[in-house]
Amino acid sequence: MLLAIDVGNTNVTIGVFDGDRLTHSWRLAALRERTADELGIFVTRLFEQTGVRVTDLLGIVIASVVPPLTRPMEEMSERYFHRTALIVDATNAGMPVRYSPVGDVGADRIVNAVAARDKYGKDGVPLIVVDFGTGTTFDIISRGGEYLGGVICPGIGISAEALFQRAARLPRVEVRKPSTVIGQNTVGAMQSGLFFGYVEMVDGLVRRIRKELEGGEQAIVIATGGLADVLSGESRAIQHVDANLTLDGLRLIWERHSR
Repeated sequence: MLLAIDVGNTNVTIGVFDGDRLTHSWRLAALRERTADELGIFVTRLFEQTGVRVTDLLGIVIASVVPPLTRPMEEMSERYFHRTALIVDATNAGMPVRYSPVGDVGADRIVNAVAARDKYGKDGVPLIVVDFGTGTTFDIISRGGEYLGGVICPGIGISAEALFQRAARLPRVEVRKPSTVIGQNTVGAMQSGLFFGYVEMVDGLVRRIRKELEGGEQAIVIATGGLADVLSGESRAIQHVDANLTLDGLRLIWERHSR
């Protein structure tokens, strides 16, 4: 079995694979003050509750965009699971990167690209991965399987929180699809701007990316991240929603390294 951990700015996503099958997954808050012992206690308790045995683990693979949590994750792996974790970045993911400097590519972005290429790009079509995380990112993979670069935008949650924090009379609202575009109260108007505004942003950026990308008209668009399900139904551009794309990418990279 394999333990895969994606350390993001908002959440830590943990998955356990039995072969290529994701058997369990959990989300923890990405608190930067967590110690290796706190993390170890959390994860071992999750294992106990689901009947996963520590002794069954063959390896641990981690992608982290939160440096203060990377070392505690490594220490947790060694102390509680007696494994040296594979820490994934753009230099060891196994995909050519056309980004400068290479090390600036977030680990989660290159992991998503590897998974998308394996799952959707085997016919040599270009790919566009949209990740609705703390930031909304667009990652572009060429026909030949190269990571070309992408786009980084503020996440929808950040935008909603900024409205609440910076405008004295605006409330904090839940991000969801309103019944109409024309809001008839403040909450409805804010939800319309957030929801439909982000849908149009995604569709507009994908349209522009297609124009610059060789073979862009054939590009497959895959969405992942927390709000992918919510937004994809209104998007004209998104063709697939893959909630486990990052965990699958971590598994693929670990398998390649283990071979």
